Amino acid sequence: MSDWTAFGRVDADGTVYVKTTEGERVVGSWQAGAPEEGLAHFARRFADLVTEVDLTEARLKSGAADAGHSLSTIRRIRATLPEANVVGDIDALAARLDKLATFAEEKAGEARAARDAARVEALARKTALVEEAEKLAAESTGWKTAGDRLKEILDEWKTIRGVDKKADGELWKRFAAARDGFTRRRGAHFASLDSQRKQAQTVKEELVAEAEKLQDSTDWAATANQLKDLMTQWKAAPRASKEAEQKLWERFRGAQDAFFSRRSEVFSARDNEQRGNLERKQALLAEAEALDIDADPKGAQAKLREIQAQWHEAGRVPREAAAGLERRLRAIDDKVRDVMDSAWRRTTKEDNPLLAQMRAQVAEAEDRLARAQSAGDARRIKEAEQALASKRQFLQLAEQAG
Repeated sequence: MSDWTAFGRVDADGTVYVKTTEGERVVGSWQAGAPEEGLAHFARRFADLVTEVDLTEARLKSGAADAGHSLSTIRRIRATLPEANVVGDIDALAARLDKLATFAEEKAGEARAARDAARVEALARKTALVEEAEKLAAESTGWKTAGDRLKEILDEWKTIRGVDKKADGELWKRFAAARDGFTRRRGAHFASLDSQRKQAQTVKEELVAEAEKLQDSTDWAATANQLKDLMTQWKAAPRASKEAEQKLWERFRGAQDAFFSRRSEVFSARDNEQRGNLERKQALLAEAEALDIDADPKGAQAKLREIQAQWHEAGRVPREAAAGLERRLRAIDDKVRDVMDSAWRRTTKEDNPLLAQMRAQVAEAEDRLARAQSAGDARRIKEAEQALASKRQFLQLAEQAG
């Protein structure tokens, strides 16, 4: 810029020339002042071109500018140089622009390759999203999770750029179809579920009604088994809607609790009563086991009969204690019988009270027969004869046994 004469001149009539390797060419005319000012004017125009080239190069190398746009700018400036109305080192600037054009072409190629790769990647991403959506639509039964994922896929879809319009449109149709298919399948599922829940509600309402009928029963064992069976049926039945299920369960459980609470109260009272009975029978058993059977068999027998009568009046005792108590009392009764039988066998026929009683019965039957005969009543005579024969037979057997 400081040596304008090296690249241009102004002749006597004011014509301005620029010097190039191909020779001089006219770039303008200067009539407004000294020739030096004319050269400076056209040199500033050249400086403006250089500044534009500097800026384009800087943006290109920094990556701030699109390589294709930079290449267009470079080619535009380069094309104007042969006719540019400037004064400066046009040859050097042309060489510089040619070099920059080559560099910009490389960058533009790299950018195109990057865009192509990005387009391929974008297409692959959207294709993968569509395939995932189609798989969810066809197979998934995790309705909430799948629904949320389809929303995420749509959000991600919107962020992906660079797919050509035709391919993008085809992929969008597939995605929309998958989403609609999922929505229909989910709707059908929940419609079916609602139907099942209504059926389940009907079944459980019937179970509740049965349980409420049984809650006031006093047939403890049978009702407890029935309620347990109802509970088994409840667990096996499908669930109703959340609100209906909770209300029905509260009624069902309430009926069961009412029955089992009453049964528990009754059983508790019965257990208390049986524990009292147990204490009473244990006292009676102690009294029975203290009898001196050998010393006074008849007295022991009489006392045992009193104890046995009180024993039966005492009522039930806990099941686990009953058998042992009965066994011990039966052992005492067996011992009394053995001692009494032994004493009876040791008495004479004359002293045996049983034989004496049987003889008295025979004598009474003879008197009855005599009175019937005196009266001449055939029916009474026959009945008296049969009764006398029977009593004589029993007496004879008893005397033989004695």
